Amino acid sequence: MQWIIFMLLLFISSMEMLTQNRWKKQASASLLENCTGCVLCSEDNGCITCHHRLFLLIWRDGIRQYGMCVHTCPPGYFGVRGLEVNRCTKCRSPSCESCFSRDFCMKCKDKFYLYKGQCFRQCPPGTAAQPGARECQETCEGPWSEWSACTHESRTCGCKWGVETRVREVPKDAREERTACSPLLETRRCRMKKHCPGGE
Repeated sequence: MQWIIFMLLLFISSMEMLTQNRWKKQASASLLENCTGCVLCSEDNGCITCHHRLFLLIWRDGIRQYGMCVHTCPPGYFGVRGLEVNRCTKCRSPSCESCFSRDFCMKCKDKFYLYKGQCFRQCPPGTAAQPGARECQETCEGPWSEWSACTHESRTCGCKWGVETRVREVPKDAREERTACSPLLETRRCRMKKHCPGGE
């Protein structure tokens, strides 16, 4: 009787060992699938350390954190190379599609316009939207000055018709960035006084 119980316990023990070995093989296979490019990998969290040419991308799903080794960072992230690990860091602005650093956007998502590293739904004053490039461009349309006095050959009298002019100041930012500006000087024909004072 003891011999039968011993054989039964031995059979149960060997079945448990087979089940555990099968589970370990499945776990290690799925771990290898999730650990492509990893140097260190966790069964629960994926990649912890990547090969030196790859970037470690970490994202959250609820309270769980997952890691993956990638060649290039996905949209909304930028790559930061470090001595120990290269990381994909998320852009601060949710409207930014790709960024150079955490706070400097290089390309905005649809329905947003890029201006000086930031994304806007509407372009700031003094700029105009460029829909094809999804960017805001500096405009030269500063305020016009008042029309000058009507003159003919530098004289303000003595002739029937003359010319008056006005100028438009270019904003400082547009001058510095060498934006293509429309004409900054306008002229128009004007009627002058017929006679100069004193009969000249």
